[in-house]
Amino acid sequence: MTKKLLLKDVAHLAGVSEMTASRALRGAPDVSAKTKAKVEEIARSHGYVPNRIAGSLSSQSVNLVAVVVPSLNSFVFPEVLSGISAVLKGSPLKPVVGISGYDLEEEEGVIREMLSWRPSGLIAAGLEHTGTTRRMLQQADCPVVEVMDVDGDPVRHCVGISHLQAGRDMADQILACGYRKIGFIGTKMPQDFRARKRFDGFTDGLAAQGVALGDIEHYAGESAILTGRQLTSQMLERSPELDCIYYSSDVMSVGGLMHCLAAGLSVPGDIALAGFNNLQILQGMPQQLATTDACRREIGERAARVILQSREAGSTDSLVFDRLCPAISLGETL
Repeated sequence: MTKKLLLKDVAHLAGVSEMTASRALRGAPDVSAKTKAKVEEIARSHGYVPNRIAGSLSSQSVNLVAVVVPSLNSFVFPEVLSGISAVLKGSPLKPVVGISGYDLEEEEGVIREMLSWRPSGLIAAGLEHTGTTRRMLQQADCPVVEVMDVDGDPVRHCVGISHLQAGRDMADQILACGYRKIGFIGTKMPQDFRARKRFDGFTDGLAAQGVALGDIEHYAGESAILTGRQLTSQMLERSPELDCIYYSSDVMSVGGLMHCLAAGLSVPGDIALAGFNNLQILQGMPQQLATTDACRREIGERAARVILQSREAGSTDSLVFDRLCPAISLGETL
């Protein structure tokens, strides 16, 4: 069995004191570049990993940014994480991800555990939390950024889009194209607060012009292409008069398009389709689906910059409220 390498072993190999080795690995400014490079190379070549918990006892934080998202099963949140990672790449900070599963109680446990590590920042998806979670975020000794949504009461920093407005804008666009017999298919509606807000904005937008939904499907499970295909088939079977379907996600609208192609339906001649998120998967479709760009990567990038700027300023008092404006793409299906 190989003996575990300790900090004192790294220091001995580098010919410096244990304290100097520790400071070099923490990037202390009073260690020369030459010594720092030598210690880091020895640590790297021998597989030594610094004990960040021990270091956090004196520095009060570790170089980790906690990122809490509902799921990694969809195509949505990996884009946000890509934006965060891209901005943090040139800094000492590294993202670490926790999954809440669209469960506020689970989110509370994940955030409590992550904050116990004293991260340098925390990014959480959404504005809805338990009362305990909100108190933890308010008292956190690091910058906190809530992302994806601006329709609510942020705890501290906030970067996102208005999902209520996104729903209203799509309603206006669909009606402007002449459609009046409209269906809606959504997933995770009880738990996905942002999808629910889009639905509310969409129905409000229709009602403002005297139109009511012709059919509604609120599916409790997560988005999937197969689910979108099945639910579209079921909706058109029971409501053949529909001339348009709006989906809570692009993944579902892709499934809808697959059903229409298999059933010999003309899109948008027989039925128009529109989704949400502008996912990369749309680029490979036989027809370009109508969608709304949710600015996912940009939201991740801006949130990470808030963390870095707060860290550099040494203060989290100046709060950021950054509302992005998503754009609708008509594609070839609306």
